[in-house]
Amino acid sequence: MPAVDLSQRAAAVRQFNRFYTRQIGLLAAQYLDSPFSLTQARVLYELAQHSAPGTTAADLTRELGLDPGYLSRLLRGFQRDGLLRKQASPSDGRQSLLRLTAKGRRAFQTIDRRSQRDLEAMLGALPQADQARLVGAIHTIQGLLGGPGPRPPAYLLRPPRPGDMGWVVARHGALYAQEYGWDEQFEALVAEIVAGFVRHYDPRRERCWIAEVDGENAGSVFLVKQSDTVAKLRLLLVEPQARGLGLGTRLVDECLRFARHAGYRRMTLWTNSVLLAARHIYAKAGFKLVKSGPHHSFGHDLVEETWELDL
Repeated sequence: MPAVDLSQRAAAVRQFNRFYTRQIGLLAAQYLDSPFSLTQARVLYELAQHSAPGTTAADLTRELGLDPGYLSRLLRGFQRDGLLRKQASPSDGRQSLLRLTAKGRRAFQTIDRRSQRDLEAMLGALPQADQARLVGAIHTIQGLLGGPGPRPPAYLLRPPRPGDMGWVVARHGALYAQEYGWDEQFEALVAEIVAGFVRHYDPRRERCWIAEVDGENAGSVFLVKQSDTVAKLRLLLVEPQARGLGLGTRLVDECLRFARHAGYRRMTLWTNSVLLAARHIYAKAGFKLVKSGPHHSFGHDLVEETWELDL
């Protein structure tokens, strides 16, 4: 490649960096009108992703690429301000496990809500097709700069478009018949859930996400209002060719993020014991099995389960 071309392309990347840092307010001394710098907010985010038993400073150093001494000073400040607590690791006495306190979680949630609000406002000013193009370009950048080795297909999550609700019903019916032998009664149940969602949709408190991989529908999940304080996760689906990408986990994480933002106190879901992959995702997200029992549905003897998570 001629040197002039590389130089011009580097200049273009630098120009984009200057544009984007200004666009999302990264140049401000305090991130999102909070008392925290961008780096402090980023560390809060990582700490918030680690529930019990917590994480270590060494893990944070590796994940964020921060200088250990700088990170140590930052963590001491969090601890002094009551945002962070430490406890000795039971497996290695030389390490401390780090977890946010209730005050720390509230501080993170404030920043998280503001960030989500600002980005939704920025994206909401664009047509849906341009939103999809933008997110696709972001995935391309991540893939190209993510290091050597094969890159997994890029995926994006988006709101439903005309025809997607029919796709959700059809794919649930076909996949569950193929993989579990469930009859048409399951497809009928999915159709009822989807129809109820469309008829009674509350945009402030409910959501549907459709996942795309290489421009094709590859998954879905719904969050619906069960009560003023309880949200219900429904119709999690990942197409076979899209499994292994972490798509199911991402869909559930989006539900949890939205539920907290919408002010719900608890999330619940109904599933069956044979759905092992889905149950693994729920358990990993922190859901607990609270009730189970036998039932006969969809042409089979099954064990239904109710899982819950305090938000």
